[in-house]
Amino acid sequence: MSPETETVVPLPTRRLSHATNRQIHLANTDCVIKAGVPLATLTSFRVGGPAEWYVAPRTLDELQASFAWAKAEGLLITLLGAGSNLLISDRGLPGLVIGTRRLRHTGFNLRTGQVTVGAGEPLPRLAWHAAEQGCRGLEWAVGIPGTVGGAVVMNAGAHGGCVAERLVNAHVLLPDGSVKILTPEEMGYAYRTSILQGKDWLVTQATFQLKPGFSPDQVTTDTASHLDQRRTTQPYHMPSCGSVFRNPGEYKAGWLIEQTGLKGYQIGGAQVAQRHANFILNCGSATASDIFQLIRHVQREVQERWRLRLEPEVKILGEFQTI
Repeated sequence: MSPETETVVPLPTRRLSHATNRQIHLANTDCVIKAGVPLATLTSFRVGGPAEWYVAPRTLDELQASFAWAKAEGLLITLLGAGSNLLISDRGLPGLVIGTRRLRHTGFNLRTGQVTVGAGEPLPRLAWHAAEQGCRGLEWAVGIPGTVGGAVVMNAGAHGGCVAERLVNAHVLLPDGSVKILTPEEMGYAYRTSILQGKDWLVTQATFQLKPGFSPDQVTTDTASHLDQRRTTQPYHMPSCGSVFRNPGEYKAGWLIEQTGLKGYQIGGAQVAQRHANFILNCGSATASDIFQLIRHVQREVQERWRLRLEPEVKILGEFQTI
């Protein structure tokens, strides 16, 4: 079968006339847009090509200025949090990639139990911080290697808990530069998804309702227990994106893959993990293409064996060849 190119995201409408410039300073801000920034180091898979343009704003004003600049230039915008649930093509990404990992702030109200957090705050760090404050409700989040913004978008969850159960509201930046506040009901939450997936709306901050007044030592111990459980059942010794596929209905994706005999199956430097079959590992030399081809192989084999279609939980961006 001849290879075909699969484009997972559209190309921008045009290139910048001044694309030879390596940096652009946004007016009236300290924000710098850089060209050709490698993205592999910004994803947990440790693969992927460069961003045509990349910016990491620290404030809402810088974020709005970045959106406005991309819109004025007719460029596609890609949002990048911790890069923990993402596979980026070896060819990189066109347009402007906006990294949100610098959008960090945390404010606890220990009387009400509410905490408001910037989108770039790492979810595990928030879980530990909540435990240290004696607040219950985020113990499950300690082993999820993503940011608050990404967790809100995908309704991240583990150990029976999820974002939808704790979210009070999320502030979302729209393409026109305005900010909209969404409630959980307006987010359209379902299993590992929300209405924000596939939209160029960016979560800037979120407020969660926790349960205050508990012993910090006890909550910290319970949080550590959740982390220990994940570390003993999931592979953390090599780069991965966490769970690759959503569970199809009553079945566990990992069980289906294991029963299909795919544990340890390898393409190039990418391997189905022995410890947990719903993980794909970068064994040190994997390319994004290796991982992509392995994802497609697993889908085909499970479909043939079980007549079930595994849908990727990992977000796939850029151009890939389907063999």
